[in-house]
Amino acid sequence: MRRVRELYPEHTVVVIDDGSRDETAHVAQTAGAKVISHSFNMGYGVAIQTGYKYALRHGYDALVQLDGDGQHDPVFIQKLLEPIGAGEADFVVGSRFLGLENYTPSLVRRAGMVFFRRIVSLLIGQRITDSTSGFQAFNRQVIRYFTTEVFPCDYPDADMLLALHRAGYQIREVPARMYASATGKSMHRGWKPFYYLFKMLLSISVTLLREKQI
Repeated sequence: MRRVRELYPEHTVVVIDDGSRDETAHVAQTAGAKVISHSFNMGYGVAIQTGYKYALRHGYDALVQLDGDGQHDPVFIQKLLEPIGAGEADFVVGSRFLGLENYTPSLVRRAGMVFFRRIVSLLIGQRITDSTSGFQAFNRQVIRYFTTEVFPCDYPDADMLLALHRAGYQIREVPARMYASATGKSMHRGWKPFYYLFKMLLSISVTLLREKQI
């Protein structure tokens, strides 16, 4: 977060504190961020949608989403925003698989990435190399779209790309550098990858069954 502030002092930094019991809110405020705190943990999807609602309510034309575990290199924020500003894309994904040196995910996690990127690429008719990347940029139209009930709050991931494609939005990928999570925690350990696989396939199925909405 401090690195984001150093690189982009003119940008607003918003941190969503999803019911944490540590010093997250205090540390973020001290570093100069606007902090929105949930009174209890509501999950990743609800947390990031809170950020979208804040951006829409305050009239921002674009936003960049980064995970809070230090995985995404903020140096690439401007690269994600460039296609948005040029009107070449509505939604930009920072991909760790477009030529830059990045960390190597575990075998299980990488297999899941390959599986979902092939499904998404097939369904939207566009080559996607990193369908599970959380390093993303949106324009205002996508911000508004994702504040509605169409947003997959449970496991927002590959199904976000599918929903955007079905709604007619332009998707672009740009190279971005990512690191292993600084927290050492992962949702892709033990039995969790299999649960994640099931939930994502279910979410994609629901997205396909839902009527197109713009």
